[in-house]
Amino acid sequence: MQIRRSNDRGHAAHGWLESHHTFSFGDYHDPRFMGFRQLRVINEDRVQPAKGFGTHSHRDMEIITYVLKGALEHKDSMGTSSIIRPGEVQRMSAGTGVSHSEFNHSRDDVVHFLQIWILPAKNGGAPSYEQRAFRDSERRDQLRLVASRDGRQKSITIHQDVDLYAAVLSPGTEIQHTLRPSRHAWIQVARGNLVVNGNALAAGDGAAISNESPLHIAAKIPAEILLFDLA
Repeated sequence: MQIRRSNDRGHAAHGWLESHHTFSFGDYHDPRFMGFRQLRVINEDRVQPAKGFGTHSHRDMEIITYVLKGALEHKDSMGTSSIIRPGEVQRMSAGTGVSHSEFNHSRDDVVHFLQIWILPAKNGGAPSYEQRAFRDSERRDQLRLVASRDGRQKSITIHQDVDLYAAVLSPGTEIQHTLRPSRHAWIQVARGNLVVNGNALAAGDGAAISNESPLHIAAKIPAEILLFDLA
């Protein structure tokens, strides 16, 4: 297990935006942290009220948005217009190219979210969009599959061999995840504190895990995590 501490991440402060970069992104470049397996970006963003990212373009990337607090307004060149709130997961496949904007929907409250980029299995696909809500009860004290290559268990579909799980853990809860042979994991702590196979992780920390299974994940205080099961 290799731990990526929150305080060691890249940091960008633009007034309207505060962002922490788990991996190299934008003006932050560290050749030691270019991603993990197919996982390329995990940005933890806080956007001020009524501010946001103006229209910009992407291609050949699976982009997943996971809102922790507030509401994020999304618009894109496919004609999609939506609001993403806590408990909802959005996937935008950029494919051959798509333009989009993301704004804080509130005029009073900061929006706090994770934006995740995953390299697609094949480049050049048609752009597409999907958004789905997952109730708190589905994620409470268990790993809920929220994204997968085959869309099983009513998860959103991503064009890569990655299973993404979300969990909201109560104090004293311990859950377990078994990695199949030749699989790897990345655990991202969205909030709270955890112990994973004896290693303490705090909010903003991430951990790359290979050749170690099962994973025992214990919460000492309320916590929320994302777990990526990767080829």
